[in-house]
Amino acid sequence: MSQEELLVLIRKKDQRVFTHLYDMYSKSLFSVIHVLIKNQEEAEDVLQEVFVKIWKNIDYYNESKGRFYTWVLNITRNASIDKLRSKNFNNSQQNLFSDNFVNMLDDSNKLTNKIDTIGIQEFIKKLKPKCIEIIDLLFFKGYTQQEASEELAIPLGTFKTQNRNCINDLRNYLKI
Repeated sequence: MSQEELLVLIRKKDQRVFTHLYDMYSKSLFSVIHVLIKNQEEAEDVLQEVFVKIWKNIDYYNESKGRFYTWVLNITRNASIDKLRSKNFNNSQQNLFSDNFVNMLDDSNKLTNKIDTIGIQEFIKKLKPKCIEIIDLLFFKGYTQQEASEELAIPLGTFKTQNRNCINDLRNYLKI
């Protein structure tokens, strides 16, 4: 089944396609969730919530704004961050070293660390170390820009500029 056919059936709320949707995306989305949420059961709960959100919010997906997979990843990331914040994770629990993220990219033996399954490994490696650190804090650890600027001891305005530059570098690598 092509992605276009899948989207049409999801929009029609065809129950039979839900299993296909789950089979296509569950492993890679679970990897993303488990990077943030270390607890297996909580990560599985978030995965279930993600698929419900995809199903209920499919009408908000706009093909002209990006790929379906990118949209699904954003839902996954946001749901994971919501879960982290709802559990009142404090900075000491979130305060993992940035190189943990980089090392995960090199560890191809663990299912939960196969970040390459979401297609970003080669692009992340091309970024400057400061960009890797910023992306790690904001997108994989769920920090706000304020929290990340404090963590890196960078003024908020400077941090926002660096973040924007890093995102632009990543867009250039992805040719978006």
